[in-house]
Amino acid sequence: MHEFEIIKNYFSKLSKNNKFSLDLNDDVFFDYKKGIIISIDTYNIGNHFVDFKNPDLVLKKILRSSISDLVCKGVQPKFYFISGSGNKKTFTKKNLYKISKSIHEEQKKYKIKLSGGDTTFSNQLSFTIMSLGYSNKIIYRNKAKLNDDIYVTGNLGDSFIGLKILKNKIKIRKNLANYFINKYYKPDIHLDLTKHLVKLANTSIDVSDGIITDLEKMLNKQNLSFLLDLDKIPISNPLKKLIKIKKLKKLNLISNGDDYQIIFTATSKKARIIAKISKILRIKISKIGKIISSKKRSAIIDEKGAQIVLKNKGYIHNF
Repeated sequence: MHEFEIIKNYFSKLSKNNKFSLDLNDDVFFDYKKGIIISIDTYNIGNHFVDFKNPDLVLKKILRSSISDLVCKGVQPKFYFISGSGNKKTFTKKNLYKISKSIHEEQKKYKIKLSGGDTTFSNQLSFTIMSLGYSNKIIYRNKAKLNDDIYVTGNLGDSFIGLKILKNKIKIRKNLANYFINKYYKPDIHLDLTKHLVKLANTSIDVSDGIITDLEKMLNKQNLSFLLDLDKIPISNPLKKLIKIKKLKKLNLISNGDDYQIIFTATSKKARIIAKISKILRIKISKIGKIISSKKRSAIIDEKGAQIVLKNKGYIHNF
């Protein structure tokens, strides 16, 4: 059963009289009266991270991906709570020291503060993180407008290659491999963009499950479709290099998730100011498509304008 089927069939009715839950159709809880925004995520070994050989890097990844839920809403994260389930093999003194040091570094980098949590014994290693921020305004899901431009920050696909390398499914020279592994464990979270994003975007979401899957989630209750230009979807120079070396297809690399970049839509009138902010903040922001009427199906077009089919839309949570 798909995660949204579970929510719709079993839990949506429980939040019916709670406007702050946003109908369980967004990544956050938003108490607009008090200006409190909360997100929560759980990460399991073997599913959300490959192994625990580098506990410091794993914690960087899950902390950044957690606060990404707030950042894409135009909210600065302030506090976080973390709960961990593990055993003597995973929570050794050496690992706990690395975790503590790594968390300290992330707190300084993103100006967030540990505020509580829990620890339990389990043979299944997992972490749950709750992030909290304050604002009287957020960027909602499902607020795209017809003819909006579609933008994405940063580059897509690097994290997926890093995961493939960690799983020994791609072998490349060490320095190039280290670049992709680094992008897998340490996604770029654009904290400086939040205060600008909330003034520019009509709707937004972070790229966690893949750009196509996340775009569909962003529009899931609207009578709208999207049209993407494959050539304009940004990828890094190292990935361009790898595509050439390994004779890979860009189409198969751009929607596999774990990028934690921000997809957002904005009216065409905002194009100039978005380009200016991108330059000032030195954050890559690419216009990659358009919001179109639902009379046409969502699609990706190639350099010749022909529609192409994407076999892998991204990660889907099935139970």
